[in-house]
Amino acid sequence: MKLFDLLFGRLIDRRIAAYQNDLISRHYDEVNTMYRQMRAWRHDYHHHIGMMLALIDRPAELKSYLLELNDDLTCVDTVLKTGNVMVDAILNSKLTLIKSHEITVHAKAVVPQSLSISEVDLSVMLGNLLDNALEACLRQRAGEERFIRIYVGQLRQQLYLSVTNTTGEVRREGKFWRSTKASDSHGFGLMQVDRLARKYGGYVNRQYEPGVFATEVMLPLDAETR
Repeated sequence: MKLFDLLFGRLIDRRIAAYQNDLISRHYDEVNTMYRQMRAWRHDYHHHIGMMLALIDRPAELKSYLLELNDDLTCVDTVLKTGNVMVDAILNSKLTLIKSHEITVHAKAVVPQSLSISEVDLSVMLGNLLDNALEACLRQRAGEERFIRIYVGQLRQQLYLSVTNTTGEVRREGKFWRSTKASDSHGFGLMQVDRLARKYGGYVNRQYEPGVFATEVMLPLDAETR
């Protein structure tokens, strides 16, 4: 029995490691896409200035051009500045993806300078939380209200993460909440969040009310921040 438990545990560890590697790869691709868009806009900067100068005596056309330019810039502009470059990258790439699906987003995030959790682990945790929230919203029926609310900040001596999202029907299986239509990756995402919280002596709380699911994570800050 002990041998079976050992082998089963190793199998789960390998599957989680493979999932995490895939997750980090996808996050890297998303961030690269966002930065490519920003570089492309900067490359066209002089072209835009030239067009505006050419239209300066045609105010109606200039206004139309500026409105179009504003919409384009909104797509590549940084949504959040948390104080942590790596967290900025993952949050902004995820928020751009969420907004592309026309899901309402409310986000506020400030990351203390001194952390006990590594930036990579924090980014993986946030990426999982937002992937799960996006997946839940996309499973909703057409026409239903869809939103995701994100908050990251310091609460007393803790780093506090909160993600709330609309969702379809959810049931509880032991310690986990699971949608009847959730994928395997959704389950591994929840396991990753819990594993990382335990790694740093943190706490995870999940709550479900009809139509809305919320996850809170509390992570101790290090001695300098306290």
